[in-house]
Amino acid sequence: MRLCLSRLAVLLLMPVAVAIAGCNSAPPAQAPSTSEVPPAAPALSQVERGKKLIIGGGCHDCHTPKKLGPNGPEADMDRMLSGHPESEGVPQPFKPIKGSPYVIHINGHLTAWSGDWGVSFAANLTPDQNTGLGIWTEDMFLAALKQGKHMGKSRPILPPMPWNWYGQLPDDDLKAMFAYLKSIKPIQNRVPVPLTPDGKPIEQP
Repeated sequence: MRLCLSRLAVLLLMPVAVAIAGCNSAPPAQAPSTSEVPPAAPALSQVERGKKLIIGGGCHDCHTPKKLGPNGPEADMDRMLSGHPESEGVPQPFKPIKGSPYVIHINGHLTAWSGDWGVSFAANLTPDQNTGLGIWTEDMFLAALKQGKHMGKSRPILPPMPWNWYGQLPDDDLKAMFAYLKSIKPIQNRVPVPLTPDGKPIEQP
């Protein structure tokens, strides 16, 4: 009789023990809802990535002529990345007034820069065959930005072009930039060759 009561007590207490154990155990991990996972952004094409790098790199600041907008000068996208306007002519080196703190002069388009090095002009980056990057190869473009030489092997690239910073980008980024520049509208605009401090054209080596 006593044995039967003991078994009966065990049977009665078992559900309580199971309930207590269940309260102390961690809740099962729930699988994340697919609606909470943001979809992956579509991969950019090489040309699209190049466009973002050109914009983010500030290339329009110097290589795109300006026009007067409602809030002042703004990029003239009809002449996008065509460089210093041929119609503006060739300004002579800026001579600051004695004692003036201004040792650099910039034209209104931000395409011509005059300083102790002479006068430099923003290049035509469109794929025009005769006045832009039309005859450039990808290797020439990479060499120019890595070595600071026009066309990768010619005269030095002058200030304010920050070739030494762009040249530190991965090759894939530089190739994307070149692919984008090759894809835009070609604009015929012959940019002057740079001038020495005394106003003479810098000859190609």
